[in-house]
Amino acid sequence: MHRAKHRHFRNRVDMADRVQVRVIKRRLGLSEPQLNQLVDRVGNSIAAISKEVALRKAAHFDPPRDLPPTATIAAVVDLEPEKRTEPLSPAA
Repeated sequence: MHRAKHRHFRNRVDMADRVQVRVIKRRLGLSEPQLNQLVDRVGNSIAAISKEVALRKAAHFDPPRDLPPTATIAAVVDLEPEKRTEPLSPAA
């Protein structure tokens, strides 16, 4: 019996392979429509899809809200006392 040999590419997503799609979705934290949209836009390269997901996550990163504004930080740094200039005594 002759069977067709399937060529598997390690760096490409086969959208017809349910297992591969499920693994990629879990690894990247995507839903099926999000993955389909990315594949349509950037292609089926796993590297390109991963890069796009990382860029999206970086774009949505919000800095912590409890940090004071930069001007406040600069004002506090200016008020700090001078650093010690005398050397520390050697340990005995």
